[in-house]
Parts: sequence; C-alpha cells; structure tokens
Amino acid sequence: MNFKKILVATLPMLLLTITSCSDDDVNPTNPEFNYTVPQTYIFERNGLSTVDYSGQSSRIFMLEEMGNYIKNNATAGTLVDQTVLLEMYNNTNSRFTGVGLNTSGKQLKDKTAASKDYFSLFLGGGSTSEQVAVRNLFETSFTSAADAGSGSVASAGVAGYYLDGSSKRLLASNGLEPQQVLLKGMMGACFMDQVVNNYLSKHKLDDASNKENNTNKVLEVEKSYTTMEHNWDEAYGYIYGGDNLTADPNVFKFWSSYINQVNADADFNTLKNDINLAFRTGRAAIVANDYATRDEQIAIIKAKLALVPAVRAVFYLQEGKAKLPQGDGGAKAFHALSEGYGFIMSLRYTNKPGTDAPYFSKSEVDEMLSTLVSGTNGLWDIDNLSPKLDAISTQIATRFGFTVAEAATVN
Repeated sequence: MNFKKILVATLPMLLLTITSCSDDDVNPTNPEFNYTVPQTYIFERNGLSTVDYSGQSSRIFMLEEMGNYIKNNATAGTLVDQTVLLEMYNNTNSRFTGVGLNTSGKQLKDKTAASKDYFSLFLGGGSTSEQVAVRNLFETSFTSAADAGSGSVASAGVAGYYLDGSSKRLLASNGLEPQQVLLKGMMGACFMDQVVNNYLSKHKLDDASNKENNTNKVLEVEKSYTTMEHNWDEAYGYIYGGDNLTADPNVFKFWSSYINQVNADADFNTLKNDINLAFRTGRAAIVANDYATRDEQIAIIKAKLALVPAVRAVFYLQEGKAKLPQGDGGAKAFHALSEGYGFIMSLRYTNKPGTDAPYFSKSEVDEMLSTLVSGTNGLWDIDNLSPKLDAISTQIATRFGFTVAEAATVN
C-alpha cells in the first residue's frame, strides 16, 4: 500500500464529528482514552467523510441481480443461461443493469472463500483446493438453475419448476433451489468470510505498518482515511452496504435483513443493537487509537453475527419440516429447506472469538449438508427427512446455546 505522508497527529484526535446519544456511548473500557461513540455510522475528518464501502455495496447488488435473474426467468418461463450467471459472477461482458456495477472493477468470484485468516496459505488457513471447490460449487448451481429452467415440472430425481402459489421456483434434481444455494451460500462464503475472517482479522487490520500509520493518522493516497479505518468500514459494508440505497429507505439487504428478522424474536431482541453498536464503537476506538476496545468489539461482532445463520438455519429446517408432506412430494417445503441448507453452508465461515476457527468445522458442515440431501433423491425422500431435520437443528442450537424452540419462533 502506498501512502501519502499526511501526518495529522498534531490535530485534535477527534476531528471526526461524532456525537454521543447517551452516557452509555462514552468509552467505558480504558480511562486513558476519552471519546464518544456516534449514534449512527458517520465519521468525518476535516469536514470530509472517512467512510467508504462502495466496493461492498457493489457486490451486494451484484448478488441481488444474480438472484433476481434466476427468479425472473423462472417466473417468465424462460431459460436460465448459465453463461450469463458465470459472467455476472466474474463481472464480464456487462451483464448487470445496476448503475456502475459493470465498470466498478469488482466481482464476487475473487472474494469467494478468499479471507486472510481462513484461505491464506501463508497463514496456514484453508487451502487452494477448498477455495476452488467452493467457487466450483456456486458455478455448478448456475448449471443446476439452467437445467431446472428447461420447462419440465420438477419431480423426484428430475430438475424443473414447481408452482408455489403465485411463485414459480426452480428445483435441482435433488429438490434444492439453486437460487437459494447461491444467495444464502454466497452470504457466507463471500460476505461473512470477508467480514469476520478478513477485514476484522488482526492479520488484516494490523498488517505491516497499519497500526503505526493509524496511530499517527497517516492517510491513504488522496483519501481521508487510514488503512485501518478503511478495513473496518469494508467489514461494515458487507453487512449494511445495501441498506437505504434504493427508492425504498426501508429495504435491507442480506445479512442486515436477517439480523432484523432474528432480532424480531424476543429471545434474540438485543442482537441488532449489539452488532451495530459494536461496529460504531470499534470504529470510534480506531480513530482514538484504543486498540483494546477495538479488539473487544471484534469479538462481539464475531459472536453475534454467527448467531444469525445458526438461528435462521434452525428456523428454516423447522419450517420445512412443518410443510412435509402435503400431497405434492413435499415440494412446498423445499424453499425453506433450501434456505436452511444455504445458512448451514454459512456456518463454515463463522469465527468463534478466541479460536480463529468456525463454530462448525468444514467437515461438520459438509456432513450436515450431505445428511440433509442424503438418499436417492435428496429432499424428495421425505419418509426419512423429518428425523434428519430435528437432529441437525438440535446439533446447531446446542453448539450455540439456544433451543430449537427459540429459533423456530423467529418470523
């Protein structure tokens, strides 16, 4: 990283405009530091915003367009072109309609299974073979979507469409929805992995001279922020970077949306504030050079964010179980079960504080996924599916310390 040698250490440390919303927002950790945490994620220096997560917003909207491409073609009864999805994944041949996406220089593929902690061979994490396998899995889902859009009615062992009320959904031959595998799986393999295993990793935040430069407020070239500040913002962007950027200010995207959904349940109703406050507190701590408080907030974010796929996985498995069978081979349950499958995929990319390891190992996640679609025809084998759903639900809930009943009540 090249730096513009602008030293602003002699300026007041909090040239940021951050205002306290209550006494609870005053830094409680270390009396050596005196700063407040802003009510919203707004940080400025010399009248300029120091927050930039445009790349993360781009990837969020890229994934949304990919999901909508599959959905809209299914609804219209037109074929899904796997080449289009591959080119969207790589951001080639100008396949996006969103403003600036095609020319953003960003893509989803190179950030899939690409974190510093889990997929850096230098740090001993992950492996090139796993990274390739994960990316291939998503590309296989593009083929599955194309096969399902052939015009056939889905049935056991046969890819095709299924009419779910007014919605037409595409199912692979094993009953999984390729769209949901893509959306929920990518939330984990790309967004979650980048948040907790990359941008909030001390290997990333404190890489090279990052800490020294942040302490001395050495800014990036022609930017208003330090590298550490920017890394933190990029983590924030993978959670909130798609919010309030559309015509409807109440639209929340991906992880932000599911944080809200889990938070709506009384058993988890502090989750939204806990995550948001930790992001704001950690960012304010970085500006104040309070690295101990920063690290405390990283632990909070890792633990609280991991709860989201865990709770949603259990919820969707139980929702799917409740819809089995209904005289149609169980296909009415497959949407929920596919969402649950995708959230289970995400568990491999969580990071348990103090361990630098996921709450569920890759082998454990692979076993749950394999069990879920085991049998000759995967989800279509409903006679033995229900016990699996309860067993997997209990396994997840027990690991995270909540009950299946608590998760099953989330709307």
